[in-house]
Amino acid sequence: MPGNSSEKKEILVIGSTVADIIINVNVLPTTAQDIHVKSQTTSLGGCAYNVSAMIDLFGVPYTLFSPVGKGMYGDFVRKELDARGIISPVPTPDNENGCCYCFVEESGERTFISYHGAEYLFEKEWFDVLNPDRFSYAYICGLEIEDKTGDVIVDFLEKSKIKPVFAPGPRIDKIDKNLMERIFALHPIVHLNEDEVTRYTETADIESASMALFDMTGETVIVTTGEKGSCYYDGKDFVSVAAVKPGRIVDTIGAGDGHCGAVLACLSKDLRLDEALAKANEAASRIVSVKGAVLSSRQ
Repeated sequence: MPGNSSEKKEILVIGSTVADIIINVNVLPTTAQDIHVKSQTTSLGGCAYNVSAMIDLFGVPYTLFSPVGKGMYGDFVRKELDARGIISPVPTPDNENGCCYCFVEESGERTFISYHGAEYLFEKEWFDVLNPDRFSYAYICGLEIEDKTGDVIVDFLEKSKIKPVFAPGPRIDKIDKNLMERIFALHPIVHLNEDEVTRYTETADIESASMALFDMTGETVIVTTGEKGSCYYDGKDFVSVAAVKPGRIVDTIGAGDGHCGAVLACLSKDLRLDEALAKANEAASRIVSVKGAVLSSRQ
């Protein structure tokens, strides 16, 4: 697997790998409107894959623990992963793989419409192949936790004692409250954006929201703030780290995933958190400057 080494503990990346169908339009259509797309491409995506791709660019060992289903989208994902030398230890589920329709407007802003399939569903016995002692951190995404087998992932984390890094995403309020409480009890590092943290904590500003979320988890809260950069609250200090301005914004697909992956990689390299956020801001800036969710050159 790319980046794997016996010299340092790996990062376990749990979640989805999908086919991103990227559709470029001037603006999103309204109901009953008829528009033409500017272009359309299909690429490898999914939150877990995007995170793992960034971790790999930093040369940090990882395991992508991602189901790949059947059907035309599963065939596409499997072929693309094979071409990159990536093998997930998860067996092939019987269900078909889904995809994500990514509508990108002229401004670069993206809107997702997802068709969920086997890539979001996990079986308890699959985790038996993992040796928890190999891993320093475990990345989890809110989409998998929200789905009907989310408790299987939480069960594993509770038993494994691996440090979770949790990216709940924009559907944070859709996740079962009991599962959220169980995850928070594991003291995860939470990575989310400004809108997500203020909406979830029902607070007006990022600093208050970060403090409120820290009170729930007892662990560092990292918040991305778009063109302003990112910040964190560790229970003592609230620190902002300035953004790196992109040359131009092509699309924002995968920027949050890439930022999280860069933070994970830097923490694994024992960098200070402000240093990690600075490098993650730079990585996110590079991602929005290219088409698609991942970069191709090593950091």
